[in-house]
Amino acid sequence: MRAVVITRPGGPEVLEVREVPRPEARGDRVLVRVRASGLNRADTLQARGMYPAPPGSPPDVPGLEFAGEVENKGPDAIGSIRPGDRVFGIVGGGGLAEYVSVPERMLVRIPANLDWAEAAAVPEVFLTAFDAIDLQAELRPGEAVLIHAVGGGVGSAALQIARAMGCPTFGTARTASKLERAGAYGLDVGIDTSTEEFPKVILDRTGGEGVPAIIDHVGGPYLSANLDALATKGRLVVVGLLGGRKAELDLSQLLAKRARLVGTTLRARPIEEKIAATRRFADRVVPWLERRTVMPVVDRAFPLDEVVAAASHMESNRGFGKVVLMMGD
Repeated sequence: MRAVVITRPGGPEVLEVREVPRPEARGDRVLVRVRASGLNRADTLQARGMYPAPPGSPPDVPGLEFAGEVENKGPDAIGSIRPGDRVFGIVGGGGLAEYVSVPERMLVRIPANLDWAEAAAVPEVFLTAFDAIDLQAELRPGEAVLIHAVGGGVGSAALQIARAMGCPTFGTARTASKLERAGAYGLDVGIDTSTEEFPKVILDRTGGEGVPAIIDHVGGPYLSANLDALATKGRLVVVGLLGGRKAELDLSQLLAKRARLVGTTLRARPIEEKIAATRRFADRVVPWLERRTVMPVVDRAFPLDEVVAAASHMESNRGFGKVVLMMGD
């Protein structure tokens, strides 16, 4: 089969499409013929040697999500998934390939109203966003939330989930155009961080109280300002490190607000935790997708052979939403 291969450490230019062995459906695993895969920052970080694949995942084939058709099942895969079913899901790696082998309980049927590109833009970002909002931040209906990098994949998913829960939304981006586009997906207050200080906007808009929850995809540079914008007993959930890994923390800020600082990632979790997160996603988010209460945001879809251009476009930060690779017929 064809797959994207990391040929050496480096940027998008080290990604090549090569022939690699096709995985098999053994035990409780299901072989899926991939039709499209979402591209993620983790893929290019892995290429640079900064985010290695977890044990059991291919070290040189990136990819965290897929959408495709069930080809066959292992002898211990006794669930309701059948050959021909359209399914999507997350993997620890290897998703940028024509086939993946996945535990059956990690698969979710694709709603009929989604095409392949839309389906491939769902799993990683909506699973991450819903887990961050529901399980980590424990956001309750009606509570305000600040979402950083609201124009990205996770950000646009988190925005729609918060809107579906009836939560007032604040969002940051570095360009006015991304904030304008986010308005169409339910953003109540957009903050252009190139011209505005987000803690000041938050405090002005909330009468000095701050927001109960923050979903942060930026990381280090925003830590202190996040605590300034957080309400008493607020929850700050860090889901990404686009701006950097390190920050200085004034613990008195954390103590004074009796705040919770939570770091989270899906990729490194044990399989049973991933299955639990997948089942919560299937129960809560998929019905929203079916009703179009939330929808995947596809920025651009590229053919598999244009993976270098796709990864370069993703890293440029010019897009809004997800970049997808199409596997072809």
